[in-house]
Order: sequence, then structure tokens, then C-alpha cells
Amino acid sequence: MVSELRRMIAGGELGRGSRVQQDMLAARLKTSITPVREALRLLEAEGLLVGEPHRGVRVAEADYEKVKTVYLLRRLIEPYAMRRAARRLSPRDLDLAAEMVDQMEQAAATGDRGMLNDTNRRFHFLFYSRAGNDGLTAEIESLWQQFPWDVLQVVPERADETGREHRDMLDAARAGDADALARCTEEHLASSLYGLARHLIGHDVEDPFDIDVD
Repeated sequence: MVSELRRMIAGGELGRGSRVQQDMLAARLKTSITPVREALRLLEAEGLLVGEPHRGVRVAEADYEKVKTVYLLRRLIEPYAMRRAARRLSPRDLDLAAEMVDQMEQAAATGDRGMLNDTNRRFHFLFYSRAGNDGLTAEIESLWQQFPWDVLQVVPERADETGREHRDMLDAARAGDADALARCTEEHLASSLYGLARHLIGHDVEDPFDIDVD
């Protein structure tokens, strides 16, 4: 139940700021109100939903500072995980990753945001699952659950850019170049954060990761 509601938020089916109606969700998911109510409580504790006295809950708006914090943590962890994965990927893994990049480019061309989001996730976690550290993968999973994928999907330039960036990551992996794969991952994260910053706060940011800030 919780995973399905997360998917609905990430896919934009439950829009930012929209009221969540428990009875409609229960009918849609073919369940009773009780598990829906429990799932909503868990998502409210995670910050994905906001409770309002006498008005129920709504989907939380994306907050740039919170998004940036998630990105800061992803920037520290994910390139490292990619570097570890580069030494453990099999030829079959690389073929699967290539198929996913093709699917992402097709989804971007047709405007299928749900497919783009799903394939992007499968691509990344194919690599992270090969990092040789289940705890590391679990930490990345936790960060991804906090991320506003639905907002990133509506940033105009990101659909086309993400295909190119993932192809660069794939090329580095095929070459067995762990440093290049980590660097491409870091550049991919930075590009995404630049796009989200423009969307959420209306202007570019010079140093989204605060590296040069004392």
C-alpha cells in the first residue's frame, strides 16, 4: 500500500498540493479505509504528505532546501556506489543497461513520463545492486524515496538530457572506467539539481552543492 502510494506521487497521479481522499483511494486500490489510513500516516511521517486539522491530508509541495539536502547526500553516496559497481558488472548487466537507455530515450521522445521514471530507477539500481554492499543500496533507496520525481519529470529539458547522461554512464561502464562512471554520475546529479532549482525557485544557482560556501 505504501509503495503504491509512493508510486502514485512519484508518477504525478497524486499531484503536489492535492487533497488525498481516503475513500476514493480505498475504492481505487480495492481495499478498506484502515490500510489506506495507516499508509497515509506513514507517508505523513516521511514528509510526503501534510496533515491539516479537520481537512485531512494533502500531498506536500516540493521544498527546494529539502531537495538540495537529498541531492547533497546522493552526490556523496551514489558516485561511490557506481565506482564500486564498475568492477562487478557482467556483460549481461551492461546489455540490460543498454536496453534501459534505449527505453528511456523512447519514453522521452513519446512523453511517457511514467516509463521514463520507472526505467531511470531500474537503470540506477541495476548498478547499485552490483556495488557489493546491501546497506549502501538501502541508504540510496531511502534517499530516492524522499526525492520529488514527479517534479523533475515536468522540468522541460530534463527528459532529453537524461537519456544522453545515462548513455555517457553506460559508455563509461562498458569501458570499465570506474572514475569516469563516478564522474558521469556526479554530473548527472548536478544537471538534475540545476533543472529543479530553476523550476522550484525560478532562477539558476551557481553552486547547488554548496561546495564553495564557507
